[in-house]
Amino acid sequence: MTSSAGRTALKVSEIFLSLQGESSRVGLPTVFVRLTGCPLRCTWCDTAYAFQGGRSMALPEVLAVVASYGVSRVCVTGGEPLAQSGCLSLLRELGDAGHSVSLETSGALDIAGVDRRVSRIVDLKAPGSGECARNRWQNLEHLTPADEVKFVVRDRVDYDWACRQISERRLAAICPLLLSPVAGDLAPTTLAGWIVEDRLPVRFQLQLHKVLWGDARSR
Repeated sequence: MTSSAGRTALKVSEIFLSLQGESSRVGLPTVFVRLTGCPLRCTWCDTAYAFQGGRSMALPEVLAVVASYGVSRVCVTGGEPLAQSGCLSLLRELGDAGHSVSLETSGALDIAGVDRRVSRIVDLKAPGSGECARNRWQNLEHLTPADEVKFVVRDRVDYDWACRQISERRLAAICPLLLSPVAGDLAPTTLAGWIVEDRLPVRFQLQLHKVLWGDARSR
């Protein structure tokens, strides 16, 4: 571990072991590192508690806590983890430690500097989120087949918008695509029906953690 890593500090909301609730890694035991802070305010955000608070942790301390769980898969999430400059060092050091790492990011911030060993799960914001204008479309140029693009949709307007992005930007040729409904707003069966009817090249997903534990923060 480098001396610069030892000087890196992160504001951490929580670190915990659970099952991955989304992405192609759904259902796999995963250590989650949730960083504090986010510049976006999506209308359906379910982690607003991570906007503030948390505690300052040195990078070696974060790595030690992650290692203590004895699980190889790690997901760095938020909030918006890339809002902290130290996130890039965290991702790199997790990879150096032999972890299989994924990053959950809004897609509003530049992902170019993210370690190439990291699977980047980029959440493109639909109009219903209230943050559609924040999408950083240049990020698509940096995606590889190891990454994933996620759409969360509230209604038919959001769904049609997602369909246009998939078609016009040829997203299915870049990386796997994920589509999920806003919990409590769009019936999962409705979204599933639209996907089947349109033969959309996406993976339908529900948030497994909400199916198992509801909105409880405890895992």
